[in-house]
Amino acid sequence: MTTPDSDSLLAEQLLRLTRRVHRIQKRHLQQSGLGVTPAQARLLRTLAHCAAPPRMADLAARLEVVPRAVTTLVDGLEASGLARRAPDPTNRRVIRIELTEGGRRALRELRGARVSAAEEILDPLTTLEREVLSGLLDALVGGESADHEPARERERAQHRERAREGSAEGSAEPGHVC
Repeated sequence: MTTPDSDSLLAEQLLRLTRRVHRIQKRHLQQSGLGVTPAQARLLRTLAHCAAPPRMADLAARLEVVPRAVTTLVDGLEASGLARRAPDPTNRRVIRIELTEGGRRALRELRGARVSAAEEILDPLTTLEREVLSGLLDALVGGESADHEPARERERAQHRERAREGSAEGSAEPGHVC
């Protein structure tokens, strides 16, 4: 069972880890020599995962930022030759953003920088610890989907089940509150 103090400690540890991940990724990005910021790298990855070139508003929604922020990012990527604005073939008022060949090459290099950063971060962990961490991160990133009961609800259900078993056998733990 967690306490407010242990939850506070976990929150602080997660924040420190997030900051460390960002610092290390930023350093690896700088070492790559691409001249791409972490935000621009995220935009490139987002563009690569789109089935068709998205509109600026679509990118803003996917990145969960204001449209003005996307405009600035696209301006930088366009100036570097990594992305371009292209008119929509069916609606001339709509502008779509697409990767250039240079953007695809940059993405390959960025993946290498991300892998190097991940290796550096995960280096202290054994293979088993990495597998456990992966499962825990999946549970946290997945949130409360229909397939996954929230952890606290699972704990409560387990406590109720143990209490039922204990009372059915007449051996409930003294002072145990469910």
